[in-house]
Amino acid sequence: MPTAEEVRSPIRTAEDGDRIARLIVELQSRGIKINTEFERRPGGAGPSDAGMIWIEGTPLTVPVDAAFVEGTPYTLEAEDVGFGIYHNGNRVASAAPSNRPTFYDMKTADGTPYWHIALMHLDSLASTVLQTCAYWGNDDQCKFCGIGVSLDSGSTIKVKRPEQLAEVAVAAKKYDGAVDVTLTTGSTYGKDRGALYVGKCAKAVKDASGLPVEIQFEPPEDLSVIDRVHEMGADSLGIHVETFDPAVLARIAPPKARTGIERYFEAWEHAVKRFGEGQVTTYVILGMGEDPELIVEGCKRAIDIGVYPFIVPLRPVPGSLMADVMPPTSAYTDRIARQVAPYLVERGLTADKVLAGCARCQACSPLGAIEQSLQLASPSGRKLIPVSGA
Repeated sequence: MPTAEEVRSPIRTAEDGDRIARLIVELQSRGIKINTEFERRPGGAGPSDAGMIWIEGTPLTVPVDAAFVEGTPYTLEAEDVGFGIYHNGNRVASAAPSNRPTFYDMKTADGTPYWHIALMHLDSLASTVLQTCAYWGNDDQCKFCGIGVSLDSGSTIKVKRPEQLAEVAVAAKKYDGAVDVTLTTGSTYGKDRGALYVGKCAKAVKDASGLPVEIQFEPPEDLSVIDRVHEMGADSLGIHVETFDPAVLARIAPPKARTGIERYFEAWEHAVKRFGEGQVTTYVILGMGEDPELIVEGCKRAIDIGVYPFIVPLRPVPGSLMADVMPPTSAYTDRIARQVAPYLVERGLTADKVLAGCARCQACSPLGAIEQSLQLASPSGRKLIPVSGA
């Protein structure tokens, strides 16, 4: 199989970008049946229940094991040369499943498997440095989250030390072509919400591997913490509000609701001053019962201050409190993404400018492909803003 470096390639025409974006939202909504040997990621935090695929050079994580996948019309098939994605038996795209990373077969000196410390998401290395959360297992638990599921499964360790992460990052870069690193954490009760430990890990990883690093944490009580982690060398920052609908936020993620959406905007504005426009991101999860108008308005407001709203459809995590919720329809995700992507292009906050992290990778979202399609259709990047209600 080809390596990630050999597979990833830019979309060449607006038509291809549009076609691939529509296929991405279909696959993320309906999943894909695997009829060939395949590397997959089981449940837990991050892109859980994930098949890792390159679709004609575009990265994608897609549900493969969830119960709803049984009804999908999409299959991945081995061909005489390479692989193909089929819809009801008709070939719709070429594909390349991700290889099993070489470093997964390596261990630290104390015998910890490297893949218990960090995982490859296509060409990106990712780790939850603190695999516990102050909100897990109580009334504050975020309903979409699976951070405790991975730990209970024995597939990871509770705390990843900076030197361990650095060791794995060097190996991932050397043997498997990792191009960046994403470090996230469960929230702590500390005033920094765990940010300083993530920053310490980022410094160790960057010093050892030279790879760009995104770190992710909740808004700290003292926003000067953001200055400190920036000084540690992190390249990009994720502070994830999850939804701009306050009613949904209160129901799905009570601690985030108590923080308040306005506090997220305050933290983002401070972070943009340190990290720069387009290097601060927030997850925006679709399919949790939100008002779509509030989502689009919130995304536009975030873009206006230089924040990249990373739109993703809900990926139900087995073992989470939303395990049985269906992902949103492809039409719903596509409609919202196509209202937000033009604003990103207009402001120059496109995924190709993000240095590290989920928004750089784009495998869990259709936004990157839509952005490329828009840029190819209108190279000047102007007059792309849709009229109200489009």
